[in-house]
Amino acid sequence: MITSLTCLSPAKLNLFLHITGRRADGRHNLQTVFQLLDWGDDMRFERQNTPGCRLDADFEGVPPADNLILRAAHLLMSGYEKEHGVRISIKKSIPMGGGLGGGSSNAATTLLALNQLFELGHSTESLASLGLELGADVPVFVEGLSAWGEGTGELLTPMTLPEDWYVILRPDCHVSTADIFNAPELTRNTAPITMSAAFKGGVRNDLQSVVEMRYPEVRNALKLLSKSAPAMMTGSGACVFAQVDTQARAQAIAGKIPESLAPVVARGINKRPPFIAEYD
Repeated sequence: MITSLTCLSPAKLNLFLHITGRRADGRHNLQTVFQLLDWGDDMRFERQNTPGCRLDADFEGVPPADNLILRAAHLLMSGYEKEHGVRISIKKSIPMGGGLGGGSSNAATTLLALNQLFELGHSTESLASLGLELGADVPVFVEGLSAWGEGTGELLTPMTLPEDWYVILRPDCHVSTADIFNAPELTRNTAPITMSAAFKGGVRNDLQSVVEMRYPEVRNALKLLSKSAPAMMTGSGACVFAQVDTQARAQAIAGKIPESLAPVVARGINKRPPFIAEYD
């Protein structure tokens, strides 16, 4: 019997993000490429003798009812919580409100881990469907593959991307995804493109100009990073990144960045790392 699982809950980058329309329900259609990273949050899931879910972490300012880890656990364990207990611990590296998918990744990791830990038998497809109830980015982390995304981000086509290196800057501000997507000045009519066209250049993050106008911290981080390599914001911000071909170059660029921007060097991966299991 598996007694515990440890794993990386990986961050992601949006290598571009086009908003192609707005639906009647207020949600947005988009096109993007999700690049998974070999860097993120460390999570551990341990069986407990007492029923229920215990989360050993302090998410400042996030009520338990809004915590995606607890929501994912309760969503999956509904009907099982009187039989099973789990203790979840997490070491956070991915900032909240950074556009790196930390909350979505944590939720997806929780779904996958509890499904395996308690042998619940859900398929990846059913877990992705459950994850969509928690957020549009959750399915890509459940699938665990870098991917082309359309719809609201849930229509995924796995992609094999070059495992390049990235320099990521983490400005000290929290960007509200809802506020940015609801901004009246946001461009929502970018013409759809093909996968092949996306990799010929000319892509952008449609949210970036809105965030730059509202958050000088993001604008300044982009300006600084652009001195060394072409830079772009990921998701709805606040984090920005540059893509380079070698680890040495990435580390050299990061070494020039002030500590206040918390630079990270990470490598792109095409598949999330496996869980590490301990057995009784």
